[in-house]
Amino acid sequence: MTTPSAARRTTLHRRIRLIVTLTIGYNLIEAAVAITAGSLASSSALIGFGLDSTIEVLSAAAVAWQFTRRDPERWEKPTLRVIAVAFFALALYVTATSVLALITAERPEHSTVGIVLTAVSVLIMPFLSFAERRAGRELGSATAVADSMQTLICTYLSAAVLVGLLANSLLGWWWADAVAGLVIAGFAVREGLEAWKGDACATSVGMILEDEHDTAHS
Repeated sequence: MTTPSAARRTTLHRRIRLIVTLTIGYNLIEAAVAITAGSLASSSALIGFGLDSTIEVLSAAAVAWQFTRRDPERWEKPTLRVIAVAFFALALYVTATSVLALITAERPEHSTVGIVLTAVSVLIMPFLSFAERRAGRELGSATAVADSMQTLICTYLSAAVLVGLLANSLLGWWWADAVAGLVIAGFAVREGLEAWKGDACATSVGMILEDEHDTAHS
């Protein structure tokens, strides 16, 4: 693959910054709306979905903080452990609330806001993922490509929650919401284990900050 010129690399860095900023901004809005709508509708899946969005933002912020340190590599394992614990906490909470909902046969209320939010996420997130993956591949950045795959996983979670909400509203399958919550818990455990083992790649936020840090000292 042809190595991009310095000018093209600068353009790609700027593009990835913009994509990551949009992704984080959308996740913040998504988290606030999902948690609020989930609380009003007693939907464990929606609340878990909102908390997952919050952790995705916190993960990016943690990696960004890491690369503002004088020696980023020194802080890599502690940062990953913090991220892992956050995912495990999410999995524990969502599992507990979902299992409780199944045992007590708690029926979540219909949530128009939740359905619209998850449907919008299913439409928006793939475009953000594709744009970042394309820029990352041209740049030769494994971190940007890995981060784009995280965004794609958010699309799958959105789809799972959307199916659960629709099944509850249209078919009366009250248990579908709890099952969607357990799906989110499973993804959270997977992400937590990868982070704990140190397999999780840095996000493109960290890659950009690291690049700027190196440039400033070159």
